Amino acid sequence: MLFLHRPGSRILLPSLLLLAVAIAAGLLLHRVSNALAAESHTAVARTPVIVELFTSEGCSSCPPADALLARLQREQPVASAEVLALEEHVDYWDGLGWHDRFSSADITARQSRYARRFQLDSNYTPQMVVDGAAQFVGIDRGQAVRAITHAARTPKLALSIQALMIDGDRIAGQLAVPSTVPVGADLYAALVQPMASTQVMRGENGGHTLNHVSIVRALQHVAAVRSGSVADLSLVIPKDLAPTDARIVVFLQGKDQGPILAAVSSPLPSKPGPAPAASAQTP
Repeated sequence: MLFLHRPGSRILLPSLLLLAVAIAAGLLLHRVSNALAAESHTAVARTPVIVELFTSEGCSSCPPADALLARLQREQPVASAEVLALEEHVDYWDGLGWHDRFSSADITARQSRYARRFQLDSNYTPQMVVDGAAQFVGIDRGQAVRAITHAARTPKLALSIQALMIDGDRIAGQLAVPSTVPVGADLYAALVQPMASTQVMRGENGGHTLNHVSIVRALQHVAAVRSGSVADLSLVIPKDLAPTDARIVVFLQGKDQGPILAAVSSPLPSKPGPAPAASAQTP
């Protein structure tokens, strides 16, 4: 036990030595912990991972999946992954009581290509596809985190967006393709609205307000690309979408809508004219 005495009295030296050692050890541990934390913070490079959700406002099973996509985007649950969410609304529910204002035949066609590739009997909602490599029912958070974790372990190629600008009712720009690209790879550009809400009046979700994030408002198949080339993108801005509220997500995908090979995201310019270049590369 340590006794501290008034001036002029005898001090218990061993106890003071123990106190000094304890203080020094505590300071050293604090410094080491801070150094490790700083190193961990700087060392973890996030690999972009595309998480697609095929959904519909006419599907009563879809709101929980929409909420999961929002949670994955907000929480970024895998330290080594940068989740780039894409909420993609199919149109085959539109004739069943409610027309989804975000639905698109192009999105349905994209999902159909996945169905063939994954050897599924048909399209379904909600369906989540992670990095073009894994598909599952879109409400399964555990499967989603596992798939994102696995995808983050696969290095991505370098990809950059250049000279992005608003040109009238279009978004235009150039995409610098990686120097090494597998034969048959395809480049896609998606115009993404960060969030929206819809009061559904009819159909399976009638009477409910649905919340959405990262809604794909336009999707362009830019080109089948060659290594080291530059490709042009051009996307029409929907009349109900303010460009300042949108983002561009560009990704390179393997042949026959295979695994995602590269991905990058960029905000749109705040006014007509070019925006700063955005790039993503292998960690």
